[in-house]
Amino acid sequence: MQKIPLTIRGAEMLKAELQQLKSVARPEIIAAIAEARSHGDLSENAEYEAAKEKQGFIEGRISELERKLSVAHIINPQEIHAEGKIVFGSTVTLEDLETEEHVTYQIVGEDEADIKHGKIYVGSPIARALIGKEEGDTAEVQAPGGVREYDIISVEYI
Repeated sequence: MQKIPLTIRGAEMLKAELQQLKSVARPEIIAAIAEARSHGDLSENAEYEAAKEKQGFIEGRISELERKLSVAHIINPQEIHAEGKIVFGSTVTLEDLETEEHVTYQIVGEDEADIKHGKIYVGSPIARALIGKEEGDTAEVQAPGGVREYDIISVEYI
């Protein structure tokens, strides 16, 4: 089975979601199903159907999170010894050569990616273009609007 890379923060987020689903959402939906059953005929009971559908979603998500956590390869960026190379978990500051705008991204796993918070998925075009490069290099990224070039200003493992 293929390992799923996660930062420590990403693993904690998944564990927290799993705990919430198991301790809050699951009991709530079980109570909702019991309440809907008490209303009688299940064949025409929309509340019951909606609750069963939601239960299916919750149980599916619980299974998915348990599977991901069981095959997770948790990486602490502070313990990376990549000699300045960009790797999973690195925090990278870039300068867009066209706009001269500076942006900072951390390269993370799929479940923790959030561009608004500067977290980009390791499989994204920009992350793939950065992996293996070092401070001072230039990365070419194939974007929807064409090729964008970025100077790598700094690489940190925080």
